[in-house]
Amino acid sequence: MQGNKCFFIGHRETPEEIYPSLYAAVYTHITEYAVTNFIVGQYGSFDRLATRAVVAAKQIFPAIRLFLLLPYHPFERPTRPPIGFDDTYYPPNMENVPRKWAIARANRSVIDHTDYLIAYVRHTASNASQLLSYAQRRSKQGFLTVFLL
Repeated sequence: MQGNKCFFIGHRETPEEIYPSLYAAVYTHITEYAVTNFIVGQYGSFDRLATRAVVAAKQIFPAIRLFLLLPYHPFERPTRPPIGFDDTYYPPNMENVPRKWAIARANRSVIDHTDYLIAYVRHTASNASQLLSYAQRRSKQGFLTVFLL
């Protein structure tokens, strides 16, 4: 995956009302930060909104690419990219991660290998909050930039 990468973290129960802000953030990351690759999961309304925003942006910027994050090994659970996606992304070194922790570990791995994170986190008792805290620590170390909605 060549070029700047952006990942999304948010709650499964994210309201539709954040879509305009989310789309604006995607647009800004393309135009101001030269992001060409977006990685998104598939487990909840935030992921669906992020997918929709990137697919809409691809109408204006056809060179950007959208990747579906696969937390489970593609051999175990073959997955074709859904409509709108360019490909799938299975993080490195995930082969021996127990299924119970695969989603959280895949998310953390992407944070370790991305340049930007767009996050929507409203309550602390969630995996999204833990991942945001991890990303913010990495941001303070200069490894990525975090954008909060």
